[in-house]
Amino acid sequence: MNKIKCECGHVNPEGTVLCEACGKPVEENQHIDGNDKRRLLNMRYDGSARRSQTYNKSIVDKTWNFFSSVKVGIWLIVLALIASGLGTTFPQEQYIPANATSRDPSIYYESQYGILGQVYYQLGFHNLYSSWWYMLLIALIGVSLVICSIDRFVPLYKALKRQRPKRHTQFLKRQRLFSETDNVTDDDKFKLISRLKEKRYKVHEENGHVMAEKGRFSRWGPYVNHIGLIIVLIAALLRMTSFMYLDEYVWVREGEKIVIPGTDGEYYIKNDDFILETYDEDDERFQEAIEQQGAVVKNFQTNAIIYKETGGKVAGAEPKLEKVKEEKIQLNRPLKFDSYTLYQAGYQQNEFKSMTFKVHETDDPEETSLGSFTIDLTQPKDKYKLDNGFSVDVTQYYPDYELEEDEPASETPYPRNPAFVFTVHPPENEKSETSFVGIGKNIDATGENNYKLGIEDFDTRYVSGLTVRRDYTLPLFIIGAAIFMIGVIQGMYWQHRRIWLHPRGEGIMVAGHTNKNWFGLKKDIGHIIEDTNVLMVRDQQELE
Repeated sequence: MNKIKCECGHVNPEGTVLCEACGKPVEENQHIDGNDKRRLLNMRYDGSARRSQTYNKSIVDKTWNFFSSVKVGIWLIVLALIASGLGTTFPQEQYIPANATSRDPSIYYESQYGILGQVYYQLGFHNLYSSWWYMLLIALIGVSLVICSIDRFVPLYKALKRQRPKRHTQFLKRQRLFSETDNVTDDDKFKLISRLKEKRYKVHEENGHVMAEKGRFSRWGPYVNHIGLIIVLIAALLRMTSFMYLDEYVWVREGEKIVIPGTDGEYYIKNDDFILETYDEDDERFQEAIEQQGAVVKNFQTNAIIYKETGGKVAGAEPKLEKVKEEKIQLNRPLKFDSYTLYQAGYQQNEFKSMTFKVHETDDPEETSLGSFTIDLTQPKDKYKLDNGFSVDVTQYYPDYELEEDEPASETPYPRNPAFVFTVHPPENEKSETSFVGIGKNIDATGENNYKLGIEDFDTRYVSGLTVRRDYTLPLFIIGAAIFMIGVIQGMYWQHRRIWLHPRGEGIMVAGHTNKNWFGLKKDIGHIIEDTNVLMVRDQQELE
């Protein structure tokens, strides 16, 4: 790497515009800022050598230069915003309503939103935030932030750390605020230094040369912003891992005890009772809604019991469970345990729990029962024996019966519209018979059956819909957002102000620079030169 030695003796890295020690513009550098003597100095990075502005040979250099560009970072953010906007056009796959006709995304989006929904699904926007290309886009934004920060922070930090009070006259004369006074007394110089200290400037002196500085920490505000954003992006990427973020939906029936998804079989939940409350029909506030919908829900809650498995797991053995918590889960009143949170998200009414069927003779108009049996629709048996010698085989079971292309099928595994294919075995070795029985359906395929089955009774229950959530990334989001806001405040409400006093013969040069609020800096200089012979600085940008 080439080195550039300044006349002050300081050795600068290649690409330096202003000498890190004295501030003199480096001759024949690759930038025009320091060579054009008619222009004010560009002090944005104090003329420090930035890698992206110096090297452009190897593939590493080109990659670094690409990601260090602010324009590239802005375009990546714009693309992410456009993609995020498109992803919110329709619900993401995980937010398809549980009571939708079909939760299959290939069917749901087209049936619900037409051709636009079909295009939305085919382009993969239904799973946008977990797609590889969206995650890659977020990662590239993070890479851009890191490289942009390193490319600017490190050189600027070194330049500010190495600056000395004695600066080259070209550096001073080409500052935006500058004045030169021919005759200044020692008393005036003493007043200037005293008043700088009164204004809480940190004063550095070197052989009569003075540099007064305050608010340098404000220069690091943008880089603190970047740190906060990087933490937020890391949290967004970690949110895609099942360990750091869990968002599951589970249906729990009244009286049912099941494993809570995402807990690796460690926790169980029992729906001890489900309560649904509606507003009174005489309540005038909801008369219109009651007339339209029939009822307005006031409250729905799950009285839940949480169990934890204790001891080792033995294959085929019932797990040993210990009660952990018993609580009511209501809308906006979740149940929290360990690192998990259960939210009341929905419910279903009148799901079939069990059905009782009777056997009677086909030609019997009174349908006198020859025997009956009850099927638990959650765990139906393969065979039922009646007291009078009959036996019935459950040949086929369709929990949620529908006809697809003239073939019977079950749309869901839940007993919402149960239907059966039964094989009836009469006593005394009579010929077995097959029947199809469902809600409003009783079909004899041959038309020659001597016996029929009919629904004698049924029992229903509520089903509670719960969202299971665990989020370890939330603290990272909070920390990242807090750091980002600290950077915003740091860079917005403070300014990095510098004032140089350069003795020249009997006179003195005064120059000033700030990264913002030039009016405030001029006001400070006006205060320190008050009642002295030192001339007020001129704004050389206004004179151009």
